[in-house]
Amino acid sequence: MNNLDLQCINAIRVLSADAIQKSNSGHPGLPLGAASMAYTLWTKMSHNGKNPDWKNRDRFVLSAGHGSMLEYSLLHLFGYGITVDDIKEFRQWGSKTPGHPEYGHTKGVEITTGPLGQGICNAVGFAMAEAKLADKFNKDGFNVVDHYTYAITGDGCLMEGVSAEASSLAGTLGLGKLILLYDSNNITIEGNTDVAFTEDVAKRYEAYGWQVLNVEDGNDVEAIAKAIDDAKAETSKPSIIIVKTQIGYGCPAKQGSAKAHGEPLGADNIKEMKELMKWENEDFFVSQDVYNNMETYIANGEKAEQEWNELFSKYEEAYPELASEYKKWHELDVTDELLNDKDFWKFEKGCATRQASGDVLNRLTSFIPNLMGGSADLAPSNKSDMKNTGYFSKEDRSGQNIHFGVREHAMAAITNAIAAHGGLKAYCATFFVFSDYMKGAMRLSALMNLPVTYILTHDSIGVGEDGPTHQPIEQLAALRSLPNMTVFRPADPNETAAAWFYAVTNKTTPTSLVLTRQNLPLYDIDGKVALKGAYILKDSKNETPDVILMASGSEVELIMGAADELAKKGVDARVVSMPSFELFEAQSDEYKESVLPKAVRNRVAVEAASPFGWHKYVGLDGEVIALDHFGASAPAGTLFKEFGFTVENVVETALKVVGK
Repeated sequence: MNNLDLQCINAIRVLSADAIQKSNSGHPGLPLGAASMAYTLWTKMSHNGKNPDWKNRDRFVLSAGHGSMLEYSLLHLFGYGITVDDIKEFRQWGSKTPGHPEYGHTKGVEITTGPLGQGICNAVGFAMAEAKLADKFNKDGFNVVDHYTYAITGDGCLMEGVSAEASSLAGTLGLGKLILLYDSNNITIEGNTDVAFTEDVAKRYEAYGWQVLNVEDGNDVEAIAKAIDDAKAETSKPSIIIVKTQIGYGCPAKQGSAKAHGEPLGADNIKEMKELMKWENEDFFVSQDVYNNMETYIANGEKAEQEWNELFSKYEEAYPELASEYKKWHELDVTDELLNDKDFWKFEKGCATRQASGDVLNRLTSFIPNLMGGSADLAPSNKSDMKNTGYFSKEDRSGQNIHFGVREHAMAAITNAIAAHGGLKAYCATFFVFSDYMKGAMRLSALMNLPVTYILTHDSIGVGEDGPTHQPIEQLAALRSLPNMTVFRPADPNETAAAWFYAVTNKTTPTSLVLTRQNLPLYDIDGKVALKGAYILKDSKNETPDVILMASGSEVELIMGAADELAKKGVDARVVSMPSFELFEAQSDEYKESVLPKAVRNRVAVEAASPFGWHKYVGLDGEVIALDHFGASAPAGTLFKEFGFTVENVVETALKVVGK
């Protein structure tokens, strides 16, 4: 290692330690221990700080996101526009350097990390996206999609079960451009990893089908560089580089100790560290020699992009149609095309909304050729497979369907990265009750504003004989409570088309499609009206109804029947279908008043799930027919009857509300 590289590595350590000390909050151990590894990697990566959005850049994921100052220091030194002043504001209000890396907030951060294990899954998703796009667009002499995905992980990520799910799939898929660097320092918050983590990681990854490489000294940059080269040379399988490091390296009082993990080093300890480094005892000091040295690497990145731009220009001349399609895949907007296509919105009869969803998904393939997604081993039940598009595999990268296997959590996190990569429109599917397994990754979809589509079927006690373990009760309320998640529970095929239209045309929220197993009617409506989130499906005869009946999904059929029965009893009912609370709340006050006038306080809501959330719409005088308990194992029809989801019970409840 030359002296200038050592100074650059120490600059990462100093900036990290000073920022955490000033903030009085953070995790210095990883940035100090992994600085040599990270710096070496970034000098070898193909990336351009002057243009963080360059499409063919290598992707970097800091899976151990608590060590965020490591990434911010790298972004600063490699010219991504993060200034020393930004670093001084680490973890402060409105800063570009939040406590954990945030996608869309800090330039150069590829994905939001922090919840341990997620980043490993994200790296798998990035590598899958690269492989799919490379298969589609590369031609001999024109590798316009040709980049690697790197992730730095720690012991904590590897303890999380989701890392096993994703790593197993990556080995199965033979993702040769995925390289994981493992910061193996044997320390967690509670002390030495021996208290809870004694497995042989190398053997574990060999069993997954990965290449395993070892670096015994985390400060040996030559060995680290060689390991990265060896990993890149293996094209048939992903690689893990196990790098032995010392947490908090360079701070004698804390290195190798759990005390270095998640608390500031202390002013005296930082002073001692700087003395040993022969560093100026000045906060946030970086020498001009360091910045001068970094200019070489920054220039290399600019040159790499310039060479790619030149390659792509020649590609456009040689393959104009493919080049045009490449651009379209990255900028695709089908809003007007779908909105005006009559066949997209056309249905002949009612069916289960999972079936309607499958039909719509396959209609979408002619509009959105870059759809990519799959199910957690439930595609036949979820109706989530695209016909005639094949399956993405180690042997065939051209497929658009994905066999995720029984790996719900990893599936969602991988899908996040496919969406974040660019060039592909991503979805995934499972039974609604198993959204519990996915919740951590779904929350990150919402946090990152990623337009991932979640297909969630078997949405209620309608699952029937499978019993309470498979019957979602509280899941609707949980997803509706999640900020920035749009939940759509359609009542018929028309509303299902609206749900899919919204999911594939909006660019700022994930969408959950909550779908039935049982058949539902087809209503005589224009499905586009469902895009308002709630609408009058059947109006009262009088301008002011005696009662408003509202429901979502399969229970809309009940309130339609109840309205007819109430009319026979002289009660004038308005029927409101509410497929999406979120979209209804986004409407104007005037529209909301037109659907649910404040003057009409007699209201009944019906949903075969938790009542949580409905009281906002029924008010103090209304009633909610819902479930405040788990389901049972019996035929669906029996369960709906036994739990009060009948026309008769809706009528009786409505009569009670109106005082008859």
